[in-house]
Amino acid sequence: MASISTIKLSELEGAKRIDAEYYQPQHIDLVGRIKQHRTCTLRSMGCEVVSGPFGSSLKSEAYLSEGVPFIRIQNLLDFFIDKQDLVYISAQDNERLRNSQLKSGDLVLSKVGNTIGVVSIVTEDVGNCNISENNIGIKFPREIQASVKSYVLTYLNSKLGRQQILRRISGNAQPKLNVGDISEMLINVPNEDLLTAVDDLIRNSKVLIDLTASLYSQAEALLLEELGLKDFKPKYELSYTASLSKAFGVHRVDAEYFQPLYEDSMKAVTEKCSLISLGTAFNFNRGIFIPTDYYTDEKTSRPYIRIKELSGHIGFEESKVVFIKDGYPQDENNRLKENDLVVAIIGDTIGKTNRISTELAGGFCSNNMGRLRIKSDWANRILPEFAELAFQSLFIQGQIERGKAQTGQPKISDFEIRAIRVPMPAIETQKGIASLIRQSYGVRTKAKELLKEAKSKVENLIEGKT
Repeated sequence: MASISTIKLSELEGAKRIDAEYYQPQHIDLVGRIKQHRTCTLRSMGCEVVSGPFGSSLKSEAYLSEGVPFIRIQNLLDFFIDKQDLVYISAQDNERLRNSQLKSGDLVLSKVGNTIGVVSIVTEDVGNCNISENNIGIKFPREIQASVKSYVLTYLNSKLGRQQILRRISGNAQPKLNVGDISEMLINVPNEDLLTAVDDLIRNSKVLIDLTASLYSQAEALLLEELGLKDFKPKYELSYTASLSKAFGVHRVDAEYFQPLYEDSMKAVTEKCSLISLGTAFNFNRGIFIPTDYYTDEKTSRPYIRIKELSGHIGFEESKVVFIKDGYPQDENNRLKENDLVVAIIGDTIGKTNRISTELAGGFCSNNMGRLRIKSDWANRILPEFAELAFQSLFIQGQIERGKAQTGQPKISDFEIRAIRVPMPAIETQKGIASLIRQSYGVRTKAKELLKEAKSKVENLIEGKT
């Protein structure tokens, strides 16, 4: 049943918003409850809200492997910046883009696309940085204490902030947020006890997240050592040759496929570890397309994993997962099981891989992804945690990069997937890697529980429970 609300002309927010969606009853109700308590705005706090440098002519060619961190929309997670695919820009470019420079303690908010409204804090390990045109930066005055920054971060990630942010989205073809709308968002003013409690939870969560990354890095190092790739330095050759018979043998004539670095890495691993073809030990199936009509905001027993939820390292982006209505026809053959691997097979993030947890089992993966399931007769020879890290490693990612076809968008065929060479170290080595991965996931779960607790404390503020 459609929601209907009636708004007087005098109650419209100036001439800025006359779209009906903005005045939906749930939005009006939330704002009413927020206003029952003391509030402020980012502008009244003295914050400067800025947009990333639109039309700055800063293209991917300007990205560096070191320099000033440049935060793109894919680096934003709820609360903290993901440094996995972080790129850098020169000091000269950073100075030219002075208006969008941020420092430790400032916030970054995604303003366009399907991940609109994600808010992260610039932590000390990121430091002074800059942001892309798809982001909004929130600069705090120097006199604002750290606990206030933690509170605002948590508020914007809570349902109180999240709903206000989504309410302010404008545009049809490309949804977006405007700087002015964010500046005027209502924020409840907390007492000192709440400030301290939230700040402690955020700080403790960051410690655990850093530990999560450390454990994962230890597992990576152990794997690379086992594969003989610990000190491997791939060298991209500008010119090379390949025989015609070799090209016919692999049914490829694109030059990139024969780049020597792929053969160099394969040779290094072959000398250290036995290999099998993926199709020998894994069943591979493509995912399915489910129309948005079947999506629901309710957390059903059937999550739907799309490429945007893949992290390519530790766990999924669970907050972005959508769920499928119970009315969707049963399709047992396509249901995901715990410890299945899902891998992106189409698009710019081709190769990203994650393992299905208990919470996400029973759902589906999209048609832009593939499902890998260890065959029953290999279950005692390949540990799923090891398999996840192996598929995230530069060795298998390199094979996917090599095997992809560049058409309208990158994609990889079923044949190329099944032909991937999978390393098979001793089971005791796999157990050591799996143990570190399990520890990493366990610590990550505790960190997320602390963040959830912080959001609950903030949300309880307008319910009179704090």
